[in-house]
Amino acid sequence: MDMYRIENDLIGDLQVPVNAYYGVQTQRAVNNFHITGIKLSQYPELIKALAYVKWAAAETNFELGVLDENIKDAIVKACKEVIEGKYNNEFPSDVIQGGAGTSTNMNINEVVANIALEIMGHQKGEYQYCSPHDHVNLSQSTNDAYPTSIKLAAINSNAILIEHLQLLINSFREKGKSFKSVLKMGRTQLQDAVPMTLGQEFEAFAETLSEDVDRLTQNSNLFLEINMGATAIGTGLNAIPGYAELCAEKLAKISGHPFVSAKNLVEATPDTGSYVIYSSALKRVAIKLSKICNDLRLLSSGPRCGLNEINLPAMQPGSSIMPGKVNPVIPEAMNQTCFKVIGNDLTVTMAAESGQLQLNVMEPVIAYSILESVHILINALDCLRINCIDGITANEQHCKDMVLNSIGIVTALNPYIGYKNSTKVAKEALEKNKSVYDLVLEYKLLSKEKLDEILNPENMLGPHKYN
Repeated sequence: MDMYRIENDLIGDLQVPVNAYYGVQTQRAVNNFHITGIKLSQYPELIKALAYVKWAAAETNFELGVLDENIKDAIVKACKEVIEGKYNNEFPSDVIQGGAGTSTNMNINEVVANIALEIMGHQKGEYQYCSPHDHVNLSQSTNDAYPTSIKLAAINSNAILIEHLQLLINSFREKGKSFKSVLKMGRTQLQDAVPMTLGQEFEAFAETLSEDVDRLTQNSNLFLEINMGATAIGTGLNAIPGYAELCAEKLAKISGHPFVSAKNLVEATPDTGSYVIYSSALKRVAIKLSKICNDLRLLSSGPRCGLNEINLPAMQPGSSIMPGKVNPVIPEAMNQTCFKVIGNDLTVTMAAESGQLQLNVMEPVIAYSILESVHILINALDCLRINCIDGITANEQHCKDMVLNSIGIVTALNPYIGYKNSTKVAKEALEKNKSVYDLVLEYKLLSKEKLDEILNPENMLGPHKYN
């Protein structure tokens, strides 16, 4: 039994695995691009989006009278099967590829065409009955179908990212509640500052990430403007009049997202601005997450010779040579994830800048970078929440002792004894290893009753009147 069938294109004949639903142009991409070792099949959200776009295109072409109903029905059914994930392995080309995404667009065209052929009772490759070009790609170009698919994939992936980010936010808020009575020393520039609670610190972590839920949503909404009907460069050559608006309506209906046709398709076709601003939102989240993990590693440092204010769950032995050492491996993993996201943002920036004239051919690496960033962030968010945040405990007495022994509490006395006296007390406390409390009483700057009132934790944690 033959293992291959022969298909041909502009370049000539080529062997394609006999059971493959992809065709000659996908096979050329497999042969040509050995770059990352990461296949399109590893990004099912993009495959699903490609199928949605082809489904909308078929419905539009049928309604406009240029596609036979039987072929339309077979294409739509094929697209639905792709959306269900039955054919993810039929997308074997590398995520980085030349040709502005043509290999990916032809991959979905070929897969849908061959599924449709079998639905219609024909053999794979009998393209006279359902053609990847003439039917599945009708009224389209890679230059409108591909970016539209990227945008749909990014919108769907972003929704999942927000769900997982919100779970982490909730965990930080719960810890904020649990630690609301744990008095500790706040720090600026790694030096003692003024007292706060550990609960305030963790609530601040929750709040700073919460801001990014809105930012991610706002920036992903820019993906709702699409250029279907632009065909090659935005002029709409080979598309039926009314196609652009109707296809956007069809895609909106079947995907559940309010897509609209771009006002100027010539402008929209090379424009990558929406990718840039969304990627920047991912970078902003990554920067915040990395900073939070830096803080967690500092707060848990020790256990004897560091801050040791909190305990991170012990996940694995920390050293092959130092017995008893346990490292903050989960925050470290999140840090590294964030570095990758930040690097991907630079890749998106450079790829967007590299567009020329009526098309940006660098969209494959833009798509790869954005989808990879979202994917690894989702995984890292769950890892941080489940394996770290939910299990954090506080060393409450140690935190309190550091506050009482700190030089920083002198700041709370400043309104009562003046900046000059506060400076004198702080300097002497540091030089002579004495407590601020004892020195204030020694110099009779305040009565013990007044001093105790001022240093009451509740009076040091927010604005209040003083006299």
